[in-house]
Amino acid sequence: MAGKRRHRLAQRRKTIGLSQERLAESLGVDRSTVVRWERAETDPQPWHRPRLAAALRLSIEELADLLADVGQPPAPPDERLAYVLRHPRRVDLVAVAHLRERVQSLDQQYDRLPSTLLLAEAGQLHGQAIFLRQHASAGPVHRELAAAVAESATLMGQLVWDASQRRDHHTSATYFDQAISAARETRDVVTEANALLRKSYLPLYGTKQPTSSLVLTTNAAAVARSDSHVISGLAHLHRAEAHAMLGQPRECSDALSAAEAHLTAVDARDPAAALFCPSHHTRLAGSCWLFLNKPADAIPALENARHLIAARSKSTAVVLGNLALASILQRDVDAATSHLHEAIDVIERTRAGGGLNLAFTAARQLRPWRDQPAVQDVNDRLLTLMTP
Repeated sequence: MAGKRRHRLAQRRKTIGLSQERLAESLGVDRSTVVRWERAETDPQPWHRPRLAAALRLSIEELADLLADVGQPPAPPDERLAYVLRHPRRVDLVAVAHLRERVQSLDQQYDRLPSTLLLAEAGQLHGQAIFLRQHASAGPVHRELAAAVAESATLMGQLVWDASQRRDHHTSATYFDQAISAARETRDVVTEANALLRKSYLPLYGTKQPTSSLVLTTNAAAVARSDSHVISGLAHLHRAEAHAMLGQPRECSDALSAAEAHLTAVDARDPAAALFCPSHHTRLAGSCWLFLNKPADAIPALENARHLIAARSKSTAVVLGNLALASILQRDVDAATSHLHEAIDVIERTRAGGGLNLAFTAARQLRPWRDQPAVQDVNDRLLTLMTP
């Protein structure tokens, strides 16, 4: 079958995030065997098919359809997507896979680029996913479109909130609720838990209602408990932060311990492994100590997080902002202004809403030293940031 391949089989593998090596490992075969299947050079043996179907999250009948579909390379993805948008009842798994890949590409850029640069394309993709889902018949295509809606809605919730400098809580919550509903439709507990976790940030950092955040973080941890150590660990970390905001050190410590137990168990098989960062635990622990008015404990944890975190990411600005606040509590103005200058460097590049809010909070707390040149320099830079 020269020139012909099982393109839909390969696309299905990519859509659920499996490399040829990982799929082969899960089936107990060599990678070359998977390559030959996708090239339509050989067929999976009958005893391989149940495990292959399970790995690809398909029924035996759906797998048989993919194996039978051998042909020339499909039209370029953008052309295929444009075609099904004109003829939505003809949407197929290839077009949906391309849509999801574009959403995932934007998601990967979220921590490095200003949300305002990503918002328009993300909104367009989210609208396309909803439109196509409305026209798709029941079956695997409809399920994949529901997954696309869940992923794009989660991203939109993040982008809208960040672009509004963490002020537009209502619109963000609406997107997260869309994501939760779509994830439940497909029984994707990891995506559901991630959306619950993201929604918990709104009362935690936005409206300053840690009690409401506790409900969401506890729910997220419970939903993900058996499926993702990453999401469960992150949920417990933010639960710890909510307890710290409420002045509950014992409950905060218990939540940090629960988070550590999950995060130390993370491996490459975790469906949310891409969300894991080695700095998570120490960064959130430092924030907890800061809320509990323990700057001497907060600073070492935050400095450790600073060295573990990716340079010039939005999270870097948050760490530096918290370091500035901890330094102010110790009345170390030089350290505070130094950290703020570094935070502003990152904010200028990423327009990070969380980092910007922390920088202004720190600047307000520096008012007793407002006559010092170093503090005036920081204030001037912050004013420049807000100039259109």
